[in-house]
Amino acid sequence: MCHCFPTLTFNFPPSPTTAMPYTATKCVDTVKHRQEKKWFMPWGPNRCVKIQSFKEAVAQKIEANNIVFAVHIPLPNKEMSSWFQFMLVILQFDIAFKMYNQIEDGAMVTIDVGLAYRDDTVGEWTQMAQSFEQRKLNCNFTTTKTLENEGRFYECDLMPFMEVGSVSHKYYLLNMRLPVNERKKVNMGIGEIKDIRLVSIHQNGGFTRVWFAMKTFLTPSILIIMIWYWRRITLMSRPPVLLEKVILALGISMTFINIPVEWFSISFNWTWMLLFGDIRQGIFYSMLLSFWIIFCGEHLMDQTERNRFSVYWKQVGPIVFGSFCLFIFDMCERGVQLTNPFYSIWASEVGTELAMAFIIVAGICACLYFLFLCFMVFQVFRNISGKRSSLPAMSKARRLHYEGLIFRFKFLMLVTLFCAAMTVIFFIISQVNEGHWHWGERTVQVNSAFFTGIYGMWNLYVFAIMFLYAPSHKRYGDEQSNGGASSGEDIQLTTTITRVDGPTEIYKMTGKAAQE
Repeated sequence: MCHCFPTLTFNFPPSPTTAMPYTATKCVDTVKHRQEKKWFMPWGPNRCVKIQSFKEAVAQKIEANNIVFAVHIPLPNKEMSSWFQFMLVILQFDIAFKMYNQIEDGAMVTIDVGLAYRDDTVGEWTQMAQSFEQRKLNCNFTTTKTLENEGRFYECDLMPFMEVGSVSHKYYLLNMRLPVNERKKVNMGIGEIKDIRLVSIHQNGGFTRVWFAMKTFLTPSILIIMIWYWRRITLMSRPPVLLEKVILALGISMTFINIPVEWFSISFNWTWMLLFGDIRQGIFYSMLLSFWIIFCGEHLMDQTERNRFSVYWKQVGPIVFGSFCLFIFDMCERGVQLTNPFYSIWASEVGTELAMAFIIVAGICACLYFLFLCFMVFQVFRNISGKRSSLPAMSKARRLHYEGLIFRFKFLMLVTLFCAAMTVIFFIISQVNEGHWHWGERTVQVNSAFFTGIYGMWNLYVFAIMFLYAPSHKRYGDEQSNGGASSGEDIQLTTTITRVDGPTEIYKMTGKAAQE
């Protein structure tokens, strides 16, 4: 029977991740009730005493508790690198069907597992983690359970096994035991296990370098435009309005996610980098989604309701609450993995149901948010269209000027919708890929161009918003008598007239009580 391993398919080099399959070597611990910890190597000069099958163990009267499944990561003549950033290990059992030893419903496998590391091929192994873990078997036997089909293999789902947030050592060693205790029903009713197979997934060094280079370049770009933007705001005679403050907050959150602190992970064993990265991305998500709500709302509110953050609590509150829930969900898994890399919220049935429900609800909420944003943009367009009725009464120069403003503002709103749609798609794909291995799938489709493209899109969008909504450096003369608006100037989309009622002409024009 062909055993199918998980594979990764990518469409753009360099690929974000690489998957390497391993088959555990069955080593024999010849010393019963060993007091000190011994690490068993599957190959090399100090390789362990091996057996090929459990039949051989039975023939030699070797107990199950003395069989150690050993896996060396990486394969021979290779070494790991800190450029790999993280290491995720997936577990799969090869279990043969036997009439007298079938897999019971709800069967749990208990694994005594240890992880060790070293940085040369001759040094002693240093223990990194030790744990007793349980994983539920979810296996199907696709043919009839008869004597003729004995020896055929169950089709078992993949199981999350280990996640390490830093790959700071060259060599890793996994030693696993399947202890048997008939009195306590430990590892009973799990079928006849033939082999243990693992898949190690890590980030590619080439992709890491590209990613670091992007962050290193984009950080000063956003930081410089943000400082320039806020300096323009402070030069104004009026205080900053809410929209300008929110744009600054968006720039700060973009800078926070851009800062390439990952460079330090090359030299330091920072296992918390995955969790820290999730926190940074969560803050940016929360700020970006809140910005879009306030950005549209400020172009809908009348003059008395504008510039008040309190009017948005019904929209921003659920965003903050959802972000907090994402943080709690992340802490429940990656927070615990800081001390126990073998822990997984997907290991228990309740945890799996909660995690899947959380991902589904998060995806539905993201789609509802996008639909609500579309509704707000539609209202903004309708509001602007209503203001167009006053354009024919204007002089030709002013009419053309305002028509240009309206066209460019609509274009900006459509770009905002496009960014929002891509962000929602990226969020859903990220959540699906996060749990893809836990659902027993065989293939994960990841495109590095899409991954880096979304990140670049966010930076470009934030850069454009700060550039377009920065007050003009021009100083205009006194207002003309025709309606209180300046005329005759070559104004771009966001030319600011130094008054207290808003940062841009579009901002003032779209207000319900705006003066024409």
